[in-house]
Amino acid sequence: MMEEEVVRRRRWLSRERFLDLLGATNLIPGPNSTEMAIHVGYLRGGWPGLLVAGSCFILPAAVIVTAIAWAYVRFGTLPQVEGLLWGAKPVVIAVVVQAIASLGRSIVRSRWLLVVALVALVASLAGANELVVLAAAGVLVAAARAAKRGGANALALLAAAGPAVPIVPLTLTGIFLFFLKVGSVLFGSGYVLVAFLRADLVSRWHWLTESQLLDAVAVGQVTPGPVFTTATFIGYVLAGWKGAGLATAGIFLPAFVLVAASGPLVPRLRRSRIAGGFLDGVNAGSLALMAAVTLQLARPVLVDPVSITIAAIAAVLLIRFRISSAWLLPAAALLRLLLRG
Repeated sequence: MMEEEVVRRRRWLSRERFLDLLGATNLIPGPNSTEMAIHVGYLRGGWPGLLVAGSCFILPAAVIVTAIAWAYVRFGTLPQVEGLLWGAKPVVIAVVVQAIASLGRSIVRSRWLLVVALVALVASLAGANELVVLAAAGVLVAAARAAKRGGANALALLAAAGPAVPIVPLTLTGIFLFFLKVGSVLFGSGYVLVAFLRADLVSRWHWLTESQLLDAVAVGQVTPGPVFTTATFIGYVLAGWKGAGLATAGIFLPAFVLVAASGPLVPRLRRSRIAGGFLDGVNAGSLALMAAVTLQLARPVLVDPVSITIAAIAAVLLIRFRISSAWLLPAAALLRLLLRG
């Protein structure tokens, strides 16, 4: 959609320049679609353009998601609403599976990257810290390219890294800092966000339940705008309007800073064999995190033949026929509600 508007219709950028910016967004952490909008705004209008483009891309979605979060908190415990949400959850699993399948083809371009991704998957399932998994995967591939041999030390680090995060009390400052951290380090697809959310907010700190996390991802799917507005929904569930605002500001703020800082640096990084290897390793680690969290989230969802069938059909429709999840999520929710009487 952005290419249609910016390149073909408005002729603000050449196709070659647009593709260069698209590549740049893949080399820095954060939401790619938002960063692309910020890049275009910066090129067209400097710093004012950067702020206007980014804000206009984020705010409509954030407002819509906040309104849905208000309704969720107000009415989400009603049996009818619970039935709708439960029906959507198998489709959420299928959506993330589709993202893994699509990204895997472009990320895992060699047997070595496949090995790194599998080791990262095992480490993640064993409870390794997500940041350590990403960093070790990046170091491993960079070291291998630099020395043209394996990286035993990095493999040991990846396998031995365990969770060491204490339970954190729920505060507004904590909400902001958590999402600021995620926005600053999150490489790959927006679905990698789910791995970070589950690890800290569900498993370690117990701020959310598994069910609430899946509901948040579903809302991020059926609303327009970046998937990262999942943070807006979670912020509201945790702490109301202030939580929604702080979570949104925290997760998107790094994108503005990174786009402004990385513009002239990114092409040089990709030309470097070692730096390019590090980025490839981080992407492989991100793919592994997505796979791990999908397996963990699927356990409490795919518990009966109906849920398994819905997930399987949704996966086929998404991967083979490219049907939009915006149609599949409400359709599955209504089907489940009808089946439950």
